[in-house]
Amino acid sequence: MSVRRLAPDHVQPASFAFDAANENWADGEIAKYPPGRQASAVIPLLWKAQEQHHGWVPRAAIEAVARKLDMAPMRVMEIATFYTMFNLQPVGEHFVQLCGTTPCALRGAEALKKVCEEVIGPQSTVSADGKLSWLEVECLGACCNAPMAQINFDYYEDLTPDNFRELLDDLRHGRPVKAGPQNDRSCSEPLGGGETLKDAALYDGTVIGADDWQARIADQRKAAAEAAAAKAAAEAEAKKAEATPAAVEAKPATETAAAGRPKPSEASQPSSAAQDTPAANGKVSAAAVKESAKPAAPVAGKPEAAKTATAPALAESKPELLTAARDGKPDDLSLIWGVGPKLATMLNGMGVWHFDQIAVWKAEELAWVDARLTGFKGRATRDDWISQAKKLSTGWRPESKLGDKPA
Repeated sequence: MSVRRLAPDHVQPASFAFDAANENWADGEIAKYPPGRQASAVIPLLWKAQEQHHGWVPRAAIEAVARKLDMAPMRVMEIATFYTMFNLQPVGEHFVQLCGTTPCALRGAEALKKVCEEVIGPQSTVSADGKLSWLEVECLGACCNAPMAQINFDYYEDLTPDNFRELLDDLRHGRPVKAGPQNDRSCSEPLGGGETLKDAALYDGTVIGADDWQARIADQRKAAAEAAAAKAAAEAEAKKAEATPAAVEAKPATETAAAGRPKPSEASQPSSAAQDTPAANGKVSAAAVKESAKPAAPVAGKPEAAKTATAPALAESKPELLTAARDGKPDDLSLIWGVGPKLATMLNGMGVWHFDQIAVWKAEELAWVDARLTGFKGRATRDDWISQAKKLSTGWRPESKLGDKPA
């Protein structure tokens, strides 16, 4: 930031005081703040002092504001020298702030600087007639209308050396001028006018229609909702078909169940139904194990099938389950790798709410739960939930919200 200093002593007034109207205005600004916080009004009072004193702030005005607000003069000086909105040097009746930032520079601001130097003189000096002064400033926020300048409180945009020179001459001689774009542009529209929303039908109500448009919109929304529901149902059916192998669908449950292990009851059935399976109490008959250990029958055309033996089914034992989470605070089971929101809800429905429940399971108990994970059978064993739960029950947490994938 450039160094900002007060004007030389020879141009400083001997004193400054708000006129009666501005004094009343200043009292109103101070009253907006609670007792002891009147310093909060320092910027408005400095701005009003600048407005009263021909567009710049002298030392006497800074001291008068300090007395008015019971502030140290240096504190007010710090504010006046920091904010570039306060002019510390005399300015002309028409103070030209010319934007020289990149958008304006690309559109011809350099040529406008030369006009200022020719018509007014060097920066920060007042013309001999006291009418004009100028200063190059940073972006004033009208880039789409570049190049532009702020003169006192108005913006003048789309400037060229010719219309800028004419503008300065009109201001100097008190002739009326037009703020805003200095060409045929309307506000910030593209040159030549806007290219969108030009159809008159957009504004005469015909697009909405003369019929009962509210009912029509309601019908459209209903149709969209029905289409969305149909799409969701189709996706659900597709997922269900993917989760159920075709061979299983084509055979009765008695044929698809593993030897020595009848098809387990679904998790959604009452707990009594789940216990109806022979393996639910952890007991498997010796005959069933012996039967499951027999070699598979030879398949015609595939003699190697006779060499393949079916492994005995793992015994199942129902683990200890809860009717609800302890103290109403269930663990976040989705921190177990492979458990998503759907599986977590399924486990809660079985009575599994906490990591320490899973951590103490034995292989037979894990098998009991695994067999009842509808659509996810085999997941619990494959991802070794017991080892994961032991770590999580100690308070350890994985870096990922998806859990820590077992090695």
